[in-house]
Amino acid sequence: MELSLHRLRMLRELNRRGTVTAAASALHYTASAVSQQLAQLERDVGARLFERVGRRVQLTELGKLLAEHAEEILESVERATLALEEAQEARTVTLRAGVFATMAAGLLPGALDLLAQRQPGIRVRTKQLAPELSAQAVKDGEVDIAFTVNYADAPTPWDANLLGAPVAVERLHVAAPVGVLGGKEGGPIALSDLAEHPWIMAGPRSHFGRAVRAACLRNGFQLRVTHEVEEQSTAMAMAAAGLGITLVSDLGLALAPPGMEALPLTTPITRTISLAYRSTAARRPALQMVIDVVRAAAADLGLSAAGE
Repeated sequence: MELSLHRLRMLRELNRRGTVTAAASALHYTASAVSQQLAQLERDVGARLFERVGRRVQLTELGKLLAEHAEEILESVERATLALEEAQEARTVTLRAGVFATMAAGLLPGALDLLAQRQPGIRVRTKQLAPELSAQAVKDGEVDIAFTVNYADAPTPWDANLLGAPVAVERLHVAAPVGVLGGKEGGPIALSDLAEHPWIMAGPRSHFGRAVRAACLRNGFQLRVTHEVEEQSTAMAMAAAGLGITLVSDLGLALAPPGMEALPLTTPITRTISLAYRSTAARRPALQMVIDVVRAAAADLGLSAAGE
């Protein structure tokens, strides 16, 4: 019997997520492709691993047994990869990184330039992910490392299976059409002074939108959102067009359009950017090198995390 690691990953995702559709979504395949590969795995084993209950596919007892071993096998593969990297001193390694827009535009280019200078054999392939999905993507093995965000006003619970390395701390600034907040001479401005303005803001399900709403409540008012958008670059473009005000991070300001001005807050709202990775990968030299260059790039921009 020869078992495919590729098919074992599909079995593991089915066991974790409960449906072929959810497993396919996590692995970025079609449900049909996953079903075909799982059927082939069943033929490889020569026994029934799945049974249909209504419209759902469930694992048989033998399927559950193989799924448990699949977890161990895939973890062993990860440990073997680590051992090989250590033996080769991480000279030729590719890491998959989950990034979100402002990180990709404002911090990643400088970090990758440093990485190319220090360790040209380490390559980073990126995939854009919403911050709300980053930790799960790392946990599921979709990426090796990912940027996560934590706000003092709306802390995010940390997954016990992951480790996090703080790499930067950003402040949020008020972004408004030029002249709308006139008389402030460049700021700073109190958040409470903005209660009557129309806002352009991410939805309350996002980390960003939830944190800003919590900060506004702490300052005595409820956010009046006129336009709900998720991307800071879009919100700034709308602010520049005179549609309202928004908050934007330090790195987001690099994407500021003409017609918009940014003012600091009298009481800063901050967010900590961390790189999340699986605890089993903690000793990977390549991963630690990527953390180091991201921290160095953040320091060059004046955004060092506390204690770094």
